[in-house]
Amino acid sequence: MRTSRIAKETDKMLHALPTLPPRRTRRLAAFALDPTDSDSSLSSIDTVDIEDILPRKRRRITAETVKNEGIKNEPEPEVKEVKQNTKEKKKRLPARRIKGADGSVTVSAPSNWEVIYETVKKMRAANPTAPVDTMGCAELHWRASAPRDQRFQTLIALMLSSQTKDTVTAVAMQRLHTELGVAKETSVKEEIPIKEETSIQEETRIKEETPIDIPIKEERSAEETPIKEIPIKEETPIKKEDSTLNLANILAVSPERLNELIRTVGFHNNKTKYIKAAALIIRDQYGGDIPPTATELMKLPGVGPKMAFLCMSAAWGKTEGIGVDVHVHRITNLWGWHTTRTPEETRLQLEAWLPREKWHEINKLLVGLGQTVCLPVGRRCGECDLAGTKLCKSEVRGSKR
Repeated sequence: MRTSRIAKETDKMLHALPTLPPRRTRRLAAFALDPTDSDSSLSSIDTVDIEDILPRKRRRITAETVKNEGIKNEPEPEVKEVKQNTKEKKKRLPARRIKGADGSVTVSAPSNWEVIYETVKKMRAANPTAPVDTMGCAELHWRASAPRDQRFQTLIALMLSSQTKDTVTAVAMQRLHTELGVAKETSVKEEIPIKEETSIQEETRIKEETPIDIPIKEERSAEETPIKEIPIKEETPIKKEDSTLNLANILAVSPERLNELIRTVGFHNNKTKYIKAAALIIRDQYGGDIPPTATELMKLPGVGPKMAFLCMSAAWGKTEGIGVDVHVHRITNLWGWHTTRTPEETRLQLEAWLPREKWHEINKLLVGLGQTVCLPVGRRCGECDLAGTKLCKSEVRGSKR
């Protein structure tokens, strides 16, 4: 067997190393101390027990140890004072369902809702400058129209207001009030009676045309010529014209013309179809008047719960539900009254606990707030009376007033 050169050199180096003597070991018994030997050198050294060096654990003093050993258990006044001074923070609770022992379910109102409501109500009453205050759907009927026509006009205004600002809806309603029907032009002209020709110009004309042989009246100066005053009749009061927006004109107008009049509102093509279809139903099924209940109003095309409940309040003076639009839905969620995803869910939540006497006014109250202060984009929390009260959980702090 052949070996490499490196293996041979390694073998030579190992043989050249000196051999170490074997290691000698002693038994431990040889170092053991004799317990009978009192003269041992270690016995005279002061030693300390390790248990004495380590810190002892603090004993827990109980009532029994105090009684047995007579230890005074001193109270900790500082801790008690801190506990007494700290006030318990009340949690902001939304509306919640509570099930009773008999199985009945009641809905408790959100905490501090009355304070929030009254604060906003006072703020809105002090500055009623929102568009809904002057151009809301309840204000867009024609004052001189018959009650039946006013109810119809309110319904039309609500149908136009969907996805449309109040200012735009008001302009469209004004066009319907004045341009829908073909109104006859009536001109108030009073016939002025023909008066005697006594002016100087007329006498001069007669003189020029009269032959010489015909005797002519003696000429008189302008000062001497008496001019009769023309009696002017007092203007009779003109009767205020009625609105052209009524059921008959809606049925008679062409869809193209109606679409032209309301072209500024959102989704005007669909609203034209809904208005024409609703007019036919009102004529054929309700005798020319709008339906008297919210359930029947919602059967009309283009009319949902919000429009139906607002129409019942504004047109019929009946409160059957809360009209919840995007402003009411958004603001009540910002306040933490509930957590809902749609306006219809918000309506059901509010009707479960809000007092019925507030169902009519809450829409106008919160719509005005949403149009002036609590805007959808760029909320002006500094201008709201709820700022700094910790009542609105969505307050943007640091907003300038």
